[in-house]
Amino acid sequence: QVQLVESGGGLVQPGGSLRLSCAASGSIASIYRMAWYRQAPGKQRELVAAITSGGSTNYADSVKGRFTISRVNAKNTVYLQMNSLKPEDTADYYCNAYLRMFSNEYNYWGQGTQVTVSS
Repeated sequence: QVQLVESGGGLVQPGGSLRLSCAASGSIASIYRMAWYRQAPGKQRELVAAITSGGSTNYADSVKGRFTISRVNAKNTVYLQMNSLKPEDTADYYCNAYLRMFSNEYNYWGQGTQVTVSS
């Protein structure tokens, strides 16, 4: 079994910063890709940023230049540094990991952490 545990959400004023963390634990052989998604009330879940085990990244256009995704492979941990936050960044943020466990590949989700950007 695998667990993804997120932390770092909260309330921040517009223009502020937050750093989200997500640590994966369990019988993990390797993690191919880790990502952050978000879902605002009444909207579909969308990809925010993703990073492969080799360090390749991609970002949603709406966060380019403001958010940075990074990971520490040895710790199975991914981070999302969010700067210049806007009210439209308000959402529940979910960690995602596509990984190999034993001989199979799986897609896991964290429980979500709430980010609220408001004055």
